[in-house]
Amino acid sequence: MNDDTSMSRRKAVGSAGLGLAVAAASASAQAQPRDAAQPMTDPTTRYPKPPFQKQSQPWPGLASRMEPRPDHGETSYRGSGRLAGRKALITGGDSGMGRAAIAYAREGADVAINYLPSEEADAGEVIALIKAEGRLGLALPGDLQHEGFCNRLIADAARGLGGLDILVSNAARQQTRASILDVSTEDFDATMKTNIYAPFWLIKAALAHLKPGAAIIATTSEQAYDPSAELYDYAQTKAATMNFVKSLAKQLGPKGIRVNGVAPGPIWTPLQVSGGATMEKLEKFGGTTPMGRPGQPAELASIYVQLAASDASYATGQIYGAGGGSGQP
Repeated sequence: MNDDTSMSRRKAVGSAGLGLAVAAASASAQAQPRDAAQPMTDPTTRYPKPPFQKQSQPWPGLASRMEPRPDHGETSYRGSGRLAGRKALITGGDSGMGRAAIAYAREGADVAINYLPSEEADAGEVIALIKAEGRLGLALPGDLQHEGFCNRLIADAARGLGGLDILVSNAARQQTRASILDVSTEDFDATMKTNIYAPFWLIKAALAHLKPGAAIIATTSEQAYDPSAELYDYAQTKAATMNFVKSLAKQLGPKGIRVNGVAPGPIWTPLQVSGGATMEKLEKFGGTTPMGRPGQPAELASIYVQLAASDASYATGQIYGAGGGSGQP
């Protein structure tokens, strides 16, 4: 998508076919009293373990076509008003950790999500779930590789939401390459533009809207400190992300704006099935962690909520890991 990407499609999307599923998800999440005892669960057996079936999708992939389908907390996440009245923009909000948008809405926030136009089907599900909570949901598709679009994205999100309190820089590009010789200049440029340039442009534009008490949250990775050989370009962008979190936290702390990061380990998302992992690695994905399985996006949603909530007001410049026991930064 070029720099002239139109934002005319920023209205909330969602299909009628999702209505029953959304209603069921919302009802399930709210069915029990908030003080009801929750059963203990064994985290090693809570979600699917490898081996996984071979599967491949064109970049950037859709969660709705994965087998098994990832759990983003659609039916399990229950809110308690921790983000009531907040206005958040989440990039890559259609799937993966970006579907923390669901948790944000259930915590009382209005949410705008950005995604690539080819991810419209997944984005529609997210917007429908946000609206089911009685919150404002804005769909803002477009390509973050262009500075002009990033500037318009911030402006449209702030205008559509009536302000901006939380920026979650989550969108990323990951493509596995066995050798640096296999990484073309075009590949390298696309990864750098998506993972490093876009947060730079977005944060610069967002600062005009963020007030004391606002939060910036970035998604980094275990790749920042334990890089895989075949993720040469992606891994270095995640190290840069971890670094800019710590730098900006020092710069923006005196202004009352907190900056933190989340460093996931192996998480079951479309990144893996759309070129982010080899078929061999995909079949065994997450199996080498102490828990013996990959994580699910739902298991990280509460971290993104915590970092955005006002009761985490002394947490800034921190990287919160969720790697299934496989190490921390």
